[in-house]
Amino acid sequence: MPIVTIESVGKYDGQEVTLRGWLYNLREAGKLLFPIFRDGTGTIQGVVSLKDQPAAFETLRGLTQESSVIVTGKIHADKRAPGGYELQITAIEVVQRVPDDSPYPIQLKEHGVDFLLDHRHLWIRTPRQAAILRIRAQAVRAAHEYMDSEGYILTEAPIFTPAACEGTTTLFEVQYIDDEKAYLTQSGQLYVEATAMALGKVYTFGPTFRAEKSKTRRHLTEFWMLEPEAAFAHLEDMMALGEGLVSHVVQSVLKNRVRELETIGRDTSKLANVKTPFPRITYDEAIQILQQRGNPAKWGDDFGGDEETILSSSYDRPVMVHRYPAAIKAFYMQPDPVRPDLALGFDMLAPEGYGEIIGGGERVADYDLLLKRLRENNLPEQAFSWYLDLRKYGGVPHAGFGLGLERTVAWICGTEHIREVIPFPRMIYRVYP
Repeated sequence: MPIVTIESVGKYDGQEVTLRGWLYNLREAGKLLFPIFRDGTGTIQGVVSLKDQPAAFETLRGLTQESSVIVTGKIHADKRAPGGYELQITAIEVVQRVPDDSPYPIQLKEHGVDFLLDHRHLWIRTPRQAAILRIRAQAVRAAHEYMDSEGYILTEAPIFTPAACEGTTTLFEVQYIDDEKAYLTQSGQLYVEATAMALGKVYTFGPTFRAEKSKTRRHLTEFWMLEPEAAFAHLEDMMALGEGLVSHVVQSVLKNRVRELETIGRDTSKLANVKTPFPRITYDEAIQILQQRGNPAKWGDDFGGDEETILSSSYDRPVMVHRYPAAIKAFYMQPDPVRPDLALGFDMLAPEGYGEIIGGGERVADYDLLLKRLRENNLPEQAFSWYLDLRKYGGVPHAGFGLGLERTVAWICGTEHIREVIPFPRMIYRVYP
């Protein structure tokens, strides 16, 4: 008898199979029981009668929520059943029964956010949360597919770093060996710049950390970023790579995670249009748009959530804003040769109010200019001596970006808060569980 997953039961219509999972819910109707099982791939409704299967009926009756089970039965197509299939139960084995005097904490009712976050290790079992995490996995898989297809080599960057990459005010300091100080990485970018000089086109995909004391729905203190870097690349190359990557990820989720998108109630029509090319506007044009919409932004300001929402509201797909003022961008950003007061960088803003999902651009390739920028930003030259070496020994134009996985998945899923799209969110006041 085949052991199958709920996700694959459509292949076994009319056959007897075995499922292994947990009891999600149980409804009684006289001499009939209607359990709902889950196994990590989905949920399925079962049915068992006292008359036909008395042993299975008695085993199941009164069984507690989230008890683990091995259940056998015949798969039957039924349009009325959730998922379109029903399991006609013939036997059930209880692997572990949740105690009656210590019921499962997350009942089938509304719970407060703090309660759910305190029980995140159990909250992720619910159909919605499980569906979101499966969409996340699909997004990661699709991102790797696209980067590989574009000839980028997967590499790794260290999590411990000797100095800041994005800004010293958002570093997590770590006591290293023999009283030496280190920091949790804010980005793998500087290191993949080095790898790009060895391999040509590379990308890293891993955790990054920001000690930013922000409590918005878009911020986590620990999050994952995909960061490509390419030698002999320029701003336009990265904008093209970014739009191709995001489009591929969205279309892959639409194609391969239909059931999960239905489970979370996502309006997929808003994602269907996410195809290249994406609209592009300059920072100067963005300021004009904001002022025309009544926003008080003036030239030289960086954009926050309100501004990003206004700018993206006119488009049915992400919009790319490029050539920001150099003064508000990182020290490593290459100046525009036509207007040195601008940086050759871009941000990709997701629609529906989800804000920046990509930030990147062209890097300073000149040794003397990079040294000058380090000094202007009061950054320790010794800690960046290896980074300066990249310009001393065969320096070339190069570019890259960082894509925030959680912000991208939050937009794809239409979640209210970014905390739902990572298994165990780390936020300003939360590191448990």
